[in-house]
Amino acid sequence: MNQNPFGGQDPFEYLRRQMEEQLRQKQQKNQWQKQQSGGANQNRQNGSAGGSKNEEPERFDSDGNPIKNKKKKLRLFRNTGVAVAVVALAMIGINSYYVLDEENYAVVTTLGSPQAESQAGLHFKIPFIQNVTMVSKGIKGMPIGYIPESGESVDEESIMITKDFNFVNTDFYLEYMVNDPVKYLYASSDPEATLKMLAQSYIRDTVGIYNVDDVITTGKAVIQSEIKEKLTNRMIAEDIGLSVVNITIQDAFPPTEEVLSAFKNVENAKQGKETAINNANKDRNEKIPQAEAECDQIIKNAEAEKEARINEAQGQVARFEQMYTEYSKYPLITKQRMFYETMEDVLPSMKVYIVDESGTQKMLPLDSFTSAMQSAGSGAAETGNSNTKADGNSTGQAADTDSANAQ
Repeated sequence: MNQNPFGGQDPFEYLRRQMEEQLRQKQQKNQWQKQQSGGANQNRQNGSAGGSKNEEPERFDSDGNPIKNKKKKLRLFRNTGVAVAVVALAMIGINSYYVLDEENYAVVTTLGSPQAESQAGLHFKIPFIQNVTMVSKGIKGMPIGYIPESGESVDEESIMITKDFNFVNTDFYLEYMVNDPVKYLYASSDPEATLKMLAQSYIRDTVGIYNVDDVITTGKAVIQSEIKEKLTNRMIAEDIGLSVVNITIQDAFPPTEEVLSAFKNVENAKQGKETAINNANKDRNEKIPQAEAECDQIIKNAEAEKEARINEAQGQVARFEQMYTEYSKYPLITKQRMFYETMEDVLPSMKVYIVDESGTQKMLPLDSFTSAMQSAGSGAAETGNSNTKADGNSTGQAADTDSANAQ
């Protein structure tokens, strides 16, 4: 006959009592540990300012361990979610706009579709969907044949062969800029390298059709112009978003010092020749206009003198004709008047000396002689017509001829 292991009691009731007893023992053990810790938990409970009355009592499981509060976990998870949301919103706000200045292009890529923007200012974009890449509008430089920092030549790029089979070391500087930012970013993997290779090709092609003298001395400007034209046309055909601004020869010289010295002497001689020609042309351009001006002045003076003499002769002819008319009316009186007027002009500037037989010189007093002549002339003029007097200077000139005839 089987015995009941629970002592004749109900097994459920027995298990319940056993669990309550174990729970009571564990609670007593926990209270004893709290008392040993110095009452720290009691002080914390007293400082809660009456709020502990509304709090739920601490719960324990079947093993005597306290049950954690699920509300604290929910509150922690809620705070973490809010922080993550704030950070996400901040990142979305930062990535929702961009600022474009005057010196750059903006290439906005939307799901692989690029679009250029050149207007400066504040622009908006869709975060994490649209990406913005800045491309400079400024002019960039590219050295070919030398290193700018050290000035050393790169032989692979600078040494070339000319038309007359001479070697020449030539350094170039290429200036370029971006004219299409979308094609600059996506039409070629490395547009600068493409531009440099094309520039080197056209540089060698152009230098090879000129003699070494032209490359080093007088042909630099023509070579630069041809290279720029060829390279510009090729960049338009390639259409990779770059355009050539300018290309210049920085330096051109033979690869050896001896040849370099000889070419420098040749260049100096050619420059001296050009200087002498320019000076001669300058001197010619200065003297020819001066000689032409002097010639014009001489011609104008001659024409003026010609006109003056013609006018003077015509005036003298008119006066002579007028005088002749008066002379034909009263020939004797007119002849005497003309003689006296001539003597009035001549005698005041003359000195008359009278020498006798003994050699004594006596100077005739001209004043009395002149006054006597004036009185005689005035008496003769009273019998004539007073209206027939002409100009003194012209009368004197005509009187020379009449007085000579009268004598």
